[in-house]
Amino acid sequence: MEIAHNRRILRLDTVIGRADAPRPRLASIFAIFLLLAVVHTWPLATAPQRLSRNDNADAILNEWIVAWIAHQAPRDPMHLADANIYYPEPRTLAYSELLLPPAIAGAPLAWLGASPVLVYNILVLLGFAATASAAFVLIHRWTGDWTAGFVGGVIVAFNAHTLTRLPQLQALHLEFLPLALIAFDRIADNDRTSWRDPAALGVCVALQGLTSYYSLVFTCTALAIAWLVRPDAWRRSVASRVLAAGAIAALPLAPMLWIYWRLGVVRPLDEVAQYSAELRDYLATPARMHYGAWSAPFFGGTTALFPGVTAMALTAVALASGVLTRDPRARTALAFGIVGFALSFGPALPGYAALYHAIPPLQGIRNAARFGYLAFFAMGILAGYGLAWIRQRWSRARWLPFAIAAAIVAANLDALSAPIEYVDVEAVSPLHAALRGTTAIVAEFPFYPPDRLFRHAPYLLHSTYHWRPMLNGYSGLAPASFVEHAQALARFPDDRAIATLRALGVTHVFVHDRALRGWTDNETADAVPGAPGLERVGSDGDLALYRVR
Repeated sequence: MEIAHNRRILRLDTVIGRADAPRPRLASIFAIFLLLAVVHTWPLATAPQRLSRNDNADAILNEWIVAWIAHQAPRDPMHLADANIYYPEPRTLAYSELLLPPAIAGAPLAWLGASPVLVYNILVLLGFAATASAAFVLIHRWTGDWTAGFVGGVIVAFNAHTLTRLPQLQALHLEFLPLALIAFDRIADNDRTSWRDPAALGVCVALQGLTSYYSLVFTCTALAIAWLVRPDAWRRSVASRVLAAGAIAALPLAPMLWIYWRLGVVRPLDEVAQYSAELRDYLATPARMHYGAWSAPFFGGTTALFPGVTAMALTAVALASGVLTRDPRARTALAFGIVGFALSFGPALPGYAALYHAIPPLQGIRNAARFGYLAFFAMGILAGYGLAWIRQRWSRARWLPFAIAAAIVAANLDALSAPIEYVDVEAVSPLHAALRGTTAIVAEFPFYPPDRLFRHAPYLLHSTYHWRPMLNGYSGLAPASFVEHAQALARFPDDRAIATLRALGVTHVFVHDRALRGWTDNETADAVPGAPGLERVGSDGDLALYRVR
């Protein structure tokens, strides 16, 4: 039986503010998903100002990005990309994901005095809830079933992949991808669709791209596949509106893409191969129900792509029901899911190298395994179709409410990894605030070499107390100047290091005595207080601040 699309189906208009939209209902759904986010990330919500995943350098990097945008946007938005790391390099914010929409959402909290860690943790919870809610809107619209939308939203937002990527905020904020597909579907279905649909498509693509370069590529991949597998959309009227949407998206994306192009970052295929998926990754999950029982041998801690038993079972039901022959939307989901699964293997996939050379955006993707998220997204949609078919096929069965409740519980248990292990956030010394409002240029020591780049990450969090330019940095790559600086400063505080600091205009250095002794030797650390060219300004425990004379 074909699933009807009646007039009461939640439309994209619900999201963009129609007066007759059932906002309280969608708000309730969001609240439930937010509660599920608390459960799946437990015990994060018990102390979000203190608990963190700062044992992973990426978490600190993203906390700093969000804090930098909140700091810089109201002061000098034209130089937002000129972040305070890797001095004197320009446009260093573009060395990582921009995270602009979530950062703007979290900015009021930062302006009210919330710490970068607290803002980040709140955005983690909101990312889960927003992505699940957007998937709910999509699946409800395509299936006509609220329950299907809810279970599908759980599968899309709470899964092995997202719950192992808490340090990467961009992986949790994919809320604009489902909305982009809704807008495209409205354009493809209706030759007389209003200008609002191309505008909505362009805005959603732009917002997803401003969140993450990876998610921009994923979104464009899903949309391209959606067009390819729908001959009913191969019409001039559809093409013209999609091109208009592309032009709308290009306006805000152009500055970001221009910066990326100026940087000229190309990920070599050998590097991509190191970050590509293997078949075993699709059996890896941190979920408590699966990990101890059978998944532990497949789990490496970084790439977990097991979709869950519930998602697979309901997807199988959808395929067996014949939905692919009836609904082009289901075919769309299956198609981009298969493509995402295939691309996740990177250069191991025959033809990936040819695509890499033919499609320039692929050359900026280092971690090809993340394409696997499109498979999760597709299975969430198809699982919704499966559940909607069950509800229609056995609508009067007495056991149906129990089956639906079981599906909701099972979908959550398939991913539940809580309680998750967190660490207490490092206390930042107030000594860093001594440089706030000054014209200082900063370096922190030990100045670790490029092969230990991640050890510079805590310095980024320190810099949120003063926001002064600093030689240190951590991101997805390091500029050549950083490599040169690391070599010249390797034996700090020797004469070469002091001369380098002076030549670069560095005015102040922070020295972490205990860390310096652990990295070099006691003799080097003992030489710092009496080094010619350094004048001690103050100290706090094992941290000392020096002026470069």
